[in-house]
Amino acid sequence: MLQLTDKGSVTTCDGITRRDFMQVGSLGAVGLSLPQLLAAEEQRAVKGEHDDRSVIMIFNLGAPSQIDTFDPKPDAAAEIRGPFQSVSTASPDIQLTEILPRHAKLADRFSVVRSCFHTAAAVHDTGHQMMQTGRLFAGGINTPHAGCALEYLRGRRSDVPANVILPEAMGRTGGNLPHGQDAGFLGKAYDPFILNTDPSQENFRVPDLLPPDTIGEVRLDRRRKMRQIVEDTAQAFEASQSAKLLDSNFESAYRIMTSPEAREAFNLEKEPRKVRERYGMNRFGQCCLLARRLIEAGVRFVTVNTFLTVFDEITWDIHGSKPFTSIEGMRDIVAPMYDQAYSALIEDLVDRGMLDDTLVCNLAEFGRTPRVNPAGGRDHWPQCWTMYFAGGGVQGGRVVGRSDPIGGYPAERPCDPAEVVATIYHSLGFDLDTTLPGPNGRPFPLVDFGKEEIKELF
Repeated sequence: MLQLTDKGSVTTCDGITRRDFMQVGSLGAVGLSLPQLLAAEEQRAVKGEHDDRSVIMIFNLGAPSQIDTFDPKPDAAAEIRGPFQSVSTASPDIQLTEILPRHAKLADRFSVVRSCFHTAAAVHDTGHQMMQTGRLFAGGINTPHAGCALEYLRGRRSDVPANVILPEAMGRTGGNLPHGQDAGFLGKAYDPFILNTDPSQENFRVPDLLPPDTIGEVRLDRRRKMRQIVEDTAQAFEASQSAKLLDSNFESAYRIMTSPEAREAFNLEKEPRKVRERYGMNRFGQCCLLARRLIEAGVRFVTVNTFLTVFDEITWDIHGSKPFTSIEGMRDIVAPMYDQAYSALIEDLVDRGMLDDTLVCNLAEFGRTPRVNPAGGRDHWPQCWTMYFAGGGVQGGRVVGRSDPIGGYPAERPCDPAEVVATIYHSLGFDLDTTLPGPNGRPFPLVDFGKEEIKELF
């Protein structure tokens, strides 16, 4: 993954820096073949009815308990119902629990799907893969993240990146498997930009988006010398079509990193203090604000990871005992932070006239066990959970699907991860029969055969 780091360097997930990239001087250094780049030039401008739409994907790493948040069961036994009261909302069809009061006030703006499920292993990583790519990684095929596929098919709008992950890529969650936040078989050229720093920190900035004259003459001189080495020792390669495409890719990336437009988009100091405080002066709150700024600047897809790991951090992963979180920790720390930032984001998008063209989808890898466990928490449960969506053509205030009386299994309209990702592509205006250039050069369906968007949302 191409990362914007707080150490002033750009690094891929394989540890390749710009210096390595230039020294190698080949497409293979970033996982691209010449046919892939040529195919990209031909196919990346796939337009649709809603080419002006963008996506903010909030990924609730750790997985909220559906019963304690978006699918309360007030009539169930105490060991299922949990400690929280259900409350009415701005939508007559939606009830939430008391720990999300700000959500309740704007429930007419979003719609919930209470019947999501998957049949893969109940580990975080597999859910991360499926909910962001539409597929479980199998047979050595890593399907691209939806934002990476979008960049491949439509490219960038301007000098800002097309696809950004905030604040960092997902970290360790126990399975030691890929999380589905890269471009997979499309190649590293379509990996997202990763901020890799906390935007809530004082004097936050992105060093690699500084103007060229502040980068430093030593670094620029080193870059010129390395480029000269490549030119002197690989003249034959430099004259080839591969090198021209590679150089074009370099210039494109360098243009992003030195663009005043990109610097402006990442500059949270442009926001009034009152606005920043409205979102919450914490990592998640400032990431949500930064997501709005990036979309406003022309970024097509922003993924906000609510948390980065499930270990030794207060998260949605409420097993009830250390190193995980208790239900009380969710109530007192996670829910207030999350409630504040999400409501600020939706209200801000509405006030700026942006919500109709911005799909905000709140996803998670699975749900939580219907029964509270002996530690007072809830464990992994992929059999049923809730997702919700706002903007981007989605009608607010609706409930799609229904869980059974204990929130354990879908009772109506079961919905799997492929349908969730198809819904994102549908909002963006893609024909769901679109294909990508897959492994071995064979067409790869954007969406699994027979899968459709969740039509009831639109």
